[in-house]
Amino acid sequence: MKLEKGQTICIKIGSSTLLDDSGKLDVAFVRSLCDQVAELASRGMSVVIVSSGAVGCGFGRLGFDKRPTDLATLQACSSAGQALLTETYAEALAAHGIACGQVLLTRRDVLSRESYLNARATLDRLLELGAVPVVNENDATSNAEFNFGDNDMLGAIVSTLIDADLYVIMSDIEGLYDEDPSKNPNADLIGRVSSVSSEIFEMAGGAGSGVGTGGMVTKLRAARAMVAAGIPMVICQGRSANVLVHIADGQDVGTRFESDDEAHSNPRKLWIGLAGIPRGTLTIDDGALRALVEDGGSLLPVGVRDCEGSFEAGDVVDIRSGDATLVARGLVRYSSEEMGQVKGLRLDVIARFLPERDGQPCVHRDEMLLF
Repeated sequence: MKLEKGQTICIKIGSSTLLDDSGKLDVAFVRSLCDQVAELASRGMSVVIVSSGAVGCGFGRLGFDKRPTDLATLQACSSAGQALLTETYAEALAAHGIACGQVLLTRRDVLSRESYLNARATLDRLLELGAVPVVNENDATSNAEFNFGDNDMLGAIVSTLIDADLYVIMSDIEGLYDEDPSKNPNADLIGRVSSVSSEIFEMAGGAGSGVGTGGMVTKLRAARAMVAAGIPMVICQGRSANVLVHIADGQDVGTRFESDDEAHSNPRKLWIGLAGIPRGTLTIDDGALRALVEDGGSLLPVGVRDCEGSFEAGDVVDIRSGDATLVARGLVRYSSEEMGQVKGLRLDVIARFLPERDGQPCVHRDEMLLF
């Protein structure tokens, strides 16, 4: 699919792509990347950059020759490295007459609907003004509970915030292979994926390079979210010459994830499924799985086999099948204590001892994002 004037592309650059072999920021690569961004901007497209690399950039700036281990020092490295990153992007974009806007987010910034909409308004306004937002997680002050965990998912959330027409993950690998290419040189690159199934996840290995926080698994989680959102996503070798321009031109590059289904989730469901922090897990039986996936129904207590975690009514929970595959994520209408009482029971039985929950599903289909 060729991108047209007026469309928006979100790109995520991993640490392993952004840093050179010595672990320092590769300024020449950043300039090359911004040359491509400028080319897309000249065609009337808008670009958002989600950039990893702050912690890695901070090592050298603060005089470390290897990665520190304590949290305070890592956060200090993130602070110093983020300044270097922003300076480098700003200078490279300014050479093309393009302004750069820094946006630092934590999961706390998108947990409430109001702050989620505020973040979207900021990004939208920067794009309207012709600037390129450079987004990263605010590692300098965030704590573990509110971390995104990896920038692949941060990029997916940003893509939904701006209603992107394409999300590109610029990686140190060409795309998704049917086998690990480092072990089997004859492994085949998969050009297109329409559904991120458990079989697709089985093709992915663990974390990749030592400088990043994600591997192919995190990219597939982001792809699963993008398929649900109806936003095409491409994983590509980020250092390939003019790779962004080639993708924008509609050339077959890397692995493209795009659903064949025209119907996609609405913004509220996306916010629930992507921004929320799951507080527990509901494991469902095969009948409930069919009701959710094939019929688009709500999750009823009778279909719940087990529940884990401590949560209150209104919290976000994962919904998993019997083989632990993530099926959906949604707002639960029972507390974990209540779920222990009602799992496997029909609604008419539940109404006898929990009348305040009369007729309530566990998770309503309007408050659930199916993966």
